[in-house]
Amino acid sequence: MNNPRYGAGDVGPGVESPGPSSFPVVSSSDLASASDPASPSDPASPSDPASPSNLASPAGLAVPPGEVAVAAAEVFGERLELAGRFAELLGTEGVVRGLIGPRETPRLWERHLVNCGVMSQIIPFGASVVDVGSGAGLPGIVLAVARPDLVITLVEPLARRTAFLDEAVAELGLGGNVTVVRGRAEEVAGHLPGADIVTARAVAALDKLAGWCLPLASVGGRLLALKGASAAEEIVSHEQAVGSLGGGVPVVRLCGVGLIEPPATVVEIVKERDVVPGRARRAAPARKSAAGEGRRGGGRGRSRRS
Repeated sequence: MNNPRYGAGDVGPGVESPGPSSFPVVSSSDLASASDPASPSDPASPSDPASPSNLASPAGLAVPPGEVAVAAAEVFGERLELAGRFAELLGTEGVVRGLIGPRETPRLWERHLVNCGVMSQIIPFGASVVDVGSGAGLPGIVLAVARPDLVITLVEPLARRTAFLDEAVAELGLGGNVTVVRGRAEEVAGHLPGADIVTARAVAALDKLAGWCLPLASVGGRLLALKGASAAEEIVSHEQAVGSLGGGVPVVRLCGVGLIEPPATVVEIVKERDVVPGRARRAAPARKSAAGEGRRGGGRGRSRRS
């Protein structure tokens, strides 16, 4: 993978760190009408019938439907056709392999491609990005399609998902700037260069997410977590935990304002400092060593007593 690159972003050319975004901080009252992003593998709700009339034909997935066509063109620009090819992969192989629910195919563009793609608005030019729990490539592959200037690593622990990601990267010709790594975030931390941006979508609560993602970011880098209407509540509940993990005060950004409704809700956390991994992570080998010494010590003790 190439070395992390830095670019203009929101703060102009020549800056050596992407820093926080200039997009406005959003209050909790502004989130009342926002909806939660759907996890690509989540089952559809009971109110969403799986009748054939509600399932999109794979042949029609390559073209965004009218209600999101303008937004898709804005997000993907001249690479809109490439985004369409990814939509086809999601709606066919992604469904067959269980990465996308069949009920999601009619709304791939609205709920997945465009919703993820608008995150690119707050990512600086040339940034290095690590996408944690990439799954079907959301948002990692979407960002790679929308922003060929980004250097992206997709981190995913499940073999069937990494197989799909590898094939999608090859099929879309993204191998020059996208790398797939199989493993959990806590396993690959320290083995990857610190990233400018770490992304995650529908992965976990904010405290757990910060614990997994912040170690993958460089100091001054940012975690961008795609969330929903509960974002403000999560910030209140987990701000202290985030701070103990080296993160700054979490803030909410709205992406795609004026393009999609509701806008995508992103929680942004700047990594302010490195934090030594918790004792629990280091305890296993230490306990084994101590246990061995204890057994040897016990033997010596019995010899002395005898």
